[in-house]
Amino acid sequence: MDKIAAIDALPVGEEILSMRNITKIYSNGFIANQDISFSIRKGEIHGLLGENGAGKTTLMKVLFGQEIAEEGEIFLAGEKTEISSTFQALDCGIGMVHQHFMLVDTLTVAENMVLGAEPRKMGVFFDLKKAIRMTEEIGEKYELPVDAKEITQNLSIGYKQRVEILKILLRGAKILILDEPTAVLTPQETKELFIQLKNLRDSGHTIIFISHKLDEVKEICDRITMLRHGKVVGAADIQDITEQEIANMMVGREIFMDIEKEVAQPKEPVLQISDISYMEPSGIMSLKEVSLTVRKGEILGVAGVEGNGQDRLADLIGGLRQVQVGDISINDMSVKGKSIREIRGTGTSLIHEDRMVYGAASLAPVLDNVISDRFFKTEYQNKGVLRRKENRKKVEGFVQEFSVKCDSIDAEVRTLSGGNIQKTVAAREFSSNPSFVLACHPTRGIDVGSTKLIRNKLIDLRDTEDSGILLFSADLNEILTVSDSIIVMYGGKIVAYFPDAQAVDEETLGEYMLGLKSQSPEEVRGVQHV
Repeated sequence: MDKIAAIDALPVGEEILSMRNITKIYSNGFIANQDISFSIRKGEIHGLLGENGAGKTTLMKVLFGQEIAEEGEIFLAGEKTEISSTFQALDCGIGMVHQHFMLVDTLTVAENMVLGAEPRKMGVFFDLKKAIRMTEEIGEKYELPVDAKEITQNLSIGYKQRVEILKILLRGAKILILDEPTAVLTPQETKELFIQLKNLRDSGHTIIFISHKLDEVKEICDRITMLRHGKVVGAADIQDITEQEIANMMVGREIFMDIEKEVAQPKEPVLQISDISYMEPSGIMSLKEVSLTVRKGEILGVAGVEGNGQDRLADLIGGLRQVQVGDISINDMSVKGKSIREIRGTGTSLIHEDRMVYGAASLAPVLDNVISDRFFKTEYQNKGVLRRKENRKKVEGFVQEFSVKCDSIDAEVRTLSGGNIQKTVAAREFSSNPSFVLACHPTRGIDVGSTKLIRNKLIDLRDTEDSGILLFSADLNEILTVSDSIIVMYGGKIVAYFPDAQAVDEETLGEYMLGLKSQSPEEVRGVQHV
């Protein structure tokens, strides 16, 4: 009997997968997983939780064949199973949907669905008609209909995720690993996803759900397993544990999730954007006459489904793209034609949404990454020679302040977990005494403790440094709790402005984000403060 057939033969509720005594040690000596035993039952949604660097991703990479453990065994449907590649994992009915989608935007849905396993005519030619038929049939089977002929780049984020799930279902997956699946979804899309996941569970599929959003874990999961420092520290049925207890278990101490902040006291403008429009090389207008003002001592949140102009606006402000139409000024200096160094010289700090491409140098040590925006200042060098001893002391202080977990400040950034890379970036950007902070998804993919630290640092910058902060985030809870006021972007425009973030909720924001509602031009113009 093959693996998938063996899984199908198991009754719901029986142990379907067991990872026993898994130990994974990386080449630098870092122990990512230490004697971990983890099991799941058929027909459940099982939350795998833990801080960044706790070992969750590594454990799932071992299960999905992307990493090989030094010690331990995997049992599938009661039988010892060797998984040394993703192909073997798929043959065993194990599929993974990554946080960053693995779709080719220029291909159709059907072409993405069969990529790597294309049906052939006469064993040679790609059979597009069959690919379309296969896509439509799998969508109907799981009540997840898709337009097989649509170009993928035209799809919403939630729709792309549906394609990713169908893609592994088409390959026979019975155990689905979902890594931060709601990170970029609206509340409405999240509700739809949860309906889909519960339907899959009820049809006998098993789902491993990795998330830092504890309210969602409580809503969707049946059981949880918690990792800390590469070890299992607890497991529980979801009905037997509260969100607060999950948070405490995650960090190993009591942690209070509420964000406390005083009412903002805005001062003079620090960022002024006037009638910005931007045309992509394809001829598409990604921004259309966008105007807004951020004042010192306030946090303006930007909500919107990804792909509605937020990323392009952030690129223009930070100097990664040049202004075409309109103007952007920071501290009364136009950024038109200015270099990134010159823009930073205005007192600007930037947390980019892509920390590995624009936020950090992966092969450089933590030390060099933290001082990369200031190494040329006399405080950090003397006549071109770095002040190594003084710099090390300063960076070690920043690393401690931001709870960056690393072997030492000489460790290459690529050896850190995603959350600790993010905290390294935050340590650099928040320690530069900025008058303006451009924060793009500053807590995406990081754990509850680190999330609270970064959110509190943003509020502290607002209050103690009088920094003006423009916060882009797909996490609506973050937008609502950290921001003082909020704008919503849709189709390259600002379609809503809420001067008081506390006077709006996630559902209302979601309606504007999906284009179901829009405010009058007069209401939107309020964000300009003119």
